[in-house]
Parts: sequence; structure tokens; C-alpha cells
Amino acid sequence: MSGVWIFNNGVIRLVENPNQSGGVTHGRRNVLVYLPTGEVVSSYSSLEQILMSLGWERYFNGDPNLIQYHKRSSIDLISLPRDFSKFNSVYMYDIVIKNPNIFHVRDFH
Repeated sequence: MSGVWIFNNGVIRLVENPNQSGGVTHGRRNVLVYLPTGEVVSSYSSLEQILMSLGWERYFNGDPNLIQYHKRSSIDLISLPRDFSKFNSVYMYDIVIKNPNIFHVRDFH
């Protein structure tokens, strides 16, 4: 059983899969921010330009339902859903961890 417990007016209930529609959580959504410029990543084309400038390359030998990037200097692989509307905080944090001090995930109201 996964989800979030909500307490409202003395009643507690489980809301299953609250993030199913992407990075949306209770009226907020997360955004990926490129720290050197403060730019909010709003498309895969802008993300790809940034990743390539950081030494990431497209990886075409994987799952056809994913867009993937790898770095020759590491074993890391970034896998993203082809549909940008499904790009949520899980994928954002994966990018943050693999690019320390370059990206940040923030709440966007």
C-alpha cells in the first residue's frame, strides 16, 4: 500500500499515488533548476543542451520508451520517460545526484 495519509476535519484517509500526474503534490509541483543560470528546465531540449555541456551523451542502446544519457567518465546512466509530462521529482533527483552542485529541485507554487 503506497500513498499519503491526509488528516482533515478529524478524519484520516489514505490518498494513493498522489504524484501519479507527474511532480504535482497538493497543488504544488517540483521544478528542476540549473543553478549556474537559475534557469528552470522546462523541456527535454533545454535539459539535453545542459547535460551535453556537462559531458553527458545520448545513449541509444536501452529501452525505446526512455531517453537515456551516459558519461564516458563514469558508470552513471540517466533514464527519463519520453513524455516530458511524466518527468517528475524522482527523475529530477536522479539528475541532481549525478550532477552535484549543478541542479536543484524546488517547489513551484
